[in-house]
Amino acid sequence: MRISEVPTDTEESAQKVANGKTIALIGLMGAGKSSVGRRLADTLDLPFYDSDEQIELAAGLSVTDIFSVHGETEFRRGEQRVIERLLEGPQHILATGGGAFMNPDIRAALKQHAVTIWLRADLETLWKRVSRKDGRPLLKTENPKQRLADLLETRNPVYAEADIVVDSREGPHSTAVNAILKALEDYTQS
Repeated sequence: MRISEVPTDTEESAQKVANGKTIALIGLMGAGKSSVGRRLADTLDLPFYDSDEQIELAAGLSVTDIFSVHGETEFRRGEQRVIERLLEGPQHILATGGGAFMNPDIRAALKQHAVTIWLRADLETLWKRVSRKDGRPLLKTENPKQRLADLLETRNPVYAEADIVVDSREGPHSTAVNAILKALEDYTQS
């Protein structure tokens, strides 16, 4: 559905809240930032960028390979450069990597140039989603579910600094997109 198909009051609210700013989705791996972000971008007729995909394009390596060849520190440096570059461009929907918002410089840049939306999910939902894929470098441990739980505990207080919080649950992506549109409308009115 394109923005022309969205009811006028929702369209106007989304444009007001965004004020030309990027809408940045934050949250832990498996929260649905990329899949929901693509659908949100289609709905609002805005470009979509996934910061991890942009890092891979810039580096010519997968995220997993960057971690194994260069380490997490170098990945985080590249992540910051990519996100800052994207925030300099025109308005878009941005799905950030799970650790991006933990970096104070990235967090400040996002707060200045974007409306941040935390896609919050519980451990079981996240685990169900991430355990289907093997490309999660931070989960390459003896007990990946415990590592995910630890990340959840550490990161949630920082994610809570987002402008908007939307719960990510099982179900169609359109449910999350509609919740985001409603949250954007409420955010504009408050």
